Amino acid sequence: MSFYHLFDTVLGTCAIAWSPRGISRIVLPEATRARTERRMRALLGGGVEAKPPRSVADAARRVARHVAGRPQSFGDVELDMSGNAPFSRKVYRALRRVPAGKTVTYAELAKSAGSPGAARAVGRAMAKNPFPIVVPCHRVLAASGKVGGFSAFGGAKTKRRLLSCEGVTVR
Repeated sequence: MSFYHLFDTVLGTCAIAWSPRGISRIVLPEATRARTERRMRALLGGGVEAKPPRSVADAARRVARHVAGRPQSFGDVELDMSGNAPFSRKVYRALRRVPAGKTVTYAELAKSAGSPGAARAVGRAMAKNPFPIVVPCHRVLAASGKVGGFSAFGGAKTKRRLLSCEGVTVR
């Protein structure tokens, strides 16, 4: 059985799911609270809304503060990456070391993850990132310095907004 919790932010309603190993998924706001919940349930293959354990509730509060323009550090947040491919896990761990207010390119992230030349594979890992904000895929830019893609609802506009919360302006 999968459990999730809905929580409000300045961007809208987010959802967070967990397992005994840690946070297993975060969903950024969709157009409505109901759509966010439907997306989470679809990604989990079901699930039950429940009161989160203290560590998960704390992570949700920190996500809400972060998107409100008070950057937080998430390096201590336990993640359940068991459902992710080994390459993606390696990339997510490398990206977690990029601090708020800083950005990297897909190629730079590939290099720091120990796979120089794997920028396209990094892009695929970013598109599947189940932990947005905590694994800050919004900090990854195209080689040209442009914002690039973003798979969450709102696309590049949402990515720019998340970067703006950290004081970063992108062309």
